[in-house]
Amino acid sequence: MPIALLALAIAAFGIGTTEFVMMGLLPEVASDLQVSIPGAGGYISLYALGVVIGAPALTMLGLRARRKTMLLWMLVLFTAGNLFSAFALNHGTLLAARFISGLPHGAFFGIGAVVAAGLVAADRRGQAISMMFIGLTVANIVGVPIGTQLGHALGWRWAFGLVAVIGVIALAAVAVLVPKQPKPTEVSLRGELRAFRNPQVWIAFAVVVFGFAAIFSFYSYIKPVLTDVTGFSATAVTPLLAVFGVGMTVGTALGGRLADRAPLKTLCAGISALAVSLAVFALTAQSPIMAPIMVFLIGATGFTAIPSIQARILDQAKEAPALGSASIQSTFNIANSLGAYLGGVVIAAGFGLVSPSWVGALLALVGLSFAVLSGRLDTRPKRREVVVSHQSSQQATGAESEITA
Repeated sequence: MPIALLALAIAAFGIGTTEFVMMGLLPEVASDLQVSIPGAGGYISLYALGVVIGAPALTMLGLRARRKTMLLWMLVLFTAGNLFSAFALNHGTLLAARFISGLPHGAFFGIGAVVAAGLVAADRRGQAISMMFIGLTVANIVGVPIGTQLGHALGWRWAFGLVAVIGVIALAAVAVLVPKQPKPTEVSLRGELRAFRNPQVWIAFAVVVFGFAAIFSFYSYIKPVLTDVTGFSATAVTPLLAVFGVGMTVGTALGGRLADRAPLKTLCAGISALAVSLAVFALTAQSPIMAPIMVFLIGATGFTAIPSIQARILDQAKEAPALGSASIQSTFNIANSLGAYLGGVVIAAGFGLVSPSWVGALLALVGLSFAVLSGRLDTRPKRREVVVSHQSSQQATGAESEITA
């Protein structure tokens, strides 16, 4: 793998850290800025809103810019947003800072996936994309725990200061290691949006919305399940969340290799295994032995599908690979919100803390149905070509018989 992928992975590590570290620091931030916990939840939702808006908007604004230039500007914006967070004066300025920090998230990953795929041969692009996303998963193992502990020890502002430093390192790494990208050919916004006329693009988005809402339905409520149902102490939950991060990393690396061989089969297999893992977790959540195993497997099976869905969107949106790939990142955040919301609905309805895992299993099956539909649409034109070829062959054989007679 080219060393340039290390630069993309470092940037992904920083982005993953700032996205999730706020969840571990929410009480401290709320207390310091004198807001309620629900009010402080806006720091998470405003970041997600920034991702949803920024992914397509910034990608479209940079259509005529070189991709490396866009990556550098996204990291500048990312670093500035985290510095703004570290020095935020009050609740309002921190909300604005979190929104700014989220803006470059989707655009960076969208453009970064295209750059990563272009650095290697076509039969290794799944591995290249997964190498970048491993930085995001490692953030949950290393970056988020370190940032959380630093925030507890020295104050939450230091955590975002650390992320800003990572942003500077990533900026230097991309500037030095990522090769100069070719100047884009003549592009237009209308031409880029034409790619979204392809129904396969929207089906890929549907796979993400439902398939990955399954993960977030489970993960949003993992802490109370592990403490109140499984019986682990609050201090034991942190290493168990790291186990989930290890599963994410293993799944992403494995998914990258499998995506190069059979992306659609890998996608379907990963989502199927995710549905099974969520159902098994729901049945065994009370077991202190089975619960950690299933936490690992849910992270692994869910993230096995990510390189495949990224590679698939690059295939289906060939006229607008960066915009299509960035839009996938927006869709991931929609999946995040949908999964957390539906998980909360069933808990509020009195079905218990384990019920979000059952919801996740059902959502995964819906995502799987869209993946199967996508595969059938892929094969339909080929079948037509076979029929036409067979008919032409019969006509030619008939004509030859007439001439012979």
